[in-house]
Amino acid sequence: MLTLRKSSERGYADHGWLKSFHSFSFAGYYDPNHMGWGNLRVINEDRIAPGTGFGTHGHRDMEIISYVVSGNLAHKDSMGNVKGIPPGDVQRMSAGSGVQHSEFNHAEGETTHFFQIWIEPSKKGIPPGYEQKTFSTAEKQGVLRLLASSDAAHGSVLIHADACLYSGLFDGDQAATLELVPTRLAYVHLMRGKLLVNGQALAGGDAALIEGESRIELTQGEDAEVLVFDLAP
Repeated sequence: MLTLRKSSERGYADHGWLKSFHSFSFAGYYDPNHMGWGNLRVINEDRIAPGTGFGTHGHRDMEIISYVVSGNLAHKDSMGNVKGIPPGDVQRMSAGSGVQHSEFNHAEGETTHFFQIWIEPSKKGIPPGYEQKTFSTAEKQGVLRLLASSDAAHGSVLIHADACLYSGLFDGDQAATLELVPTRLAYVHLMRGKLLVNGQALAGGDAALIEGESRIELTQGEDAEVLVFDLAP
């Protein structure tokens, strides 16, 4: 079964310096029907104005993935990491037993547009950790490229959670299929463009919540960039 969630149904917050769409309940946005999907807890689409950002704050027992679309995200944490995250890079931070970090946009005149993803870990209280890798446009063109997994397969970043995250770029005749275990859940978030997901039309910002299916078929993309999750129920 596939359930479509339109972009316009997401929560939205405008803080001036930060404009954020929430796929699931987060901060001031609460919807009891959208608290997460399986062990996927947060997908926030954030746009940070130049010279602003999130001051130092803490996290615990969560696998946090940042996927930068445009601009650059400046990261600093209590583990000693001071990094810039450009488009094409995927950052994984395991909050574990506790971590402090900040995220800023230091670029003049350029908004930082990124997706912040939280996945519940399989085990609590682990030591905090950090990883960052570059995935080129060519690696994602016309295919689903594995970005994050519980075993770091195919050069993906390692997450301490029963989940896999893929990304792909699709246009024209390009298509891809992902085999699923029907007892698991899947989630497809279209970041931009247009795409058919198992025959269902999605536009930028739309999502598909999938359960009881044996595969995901992505076809007829129009400048599409997509995130696909294979999740524990």
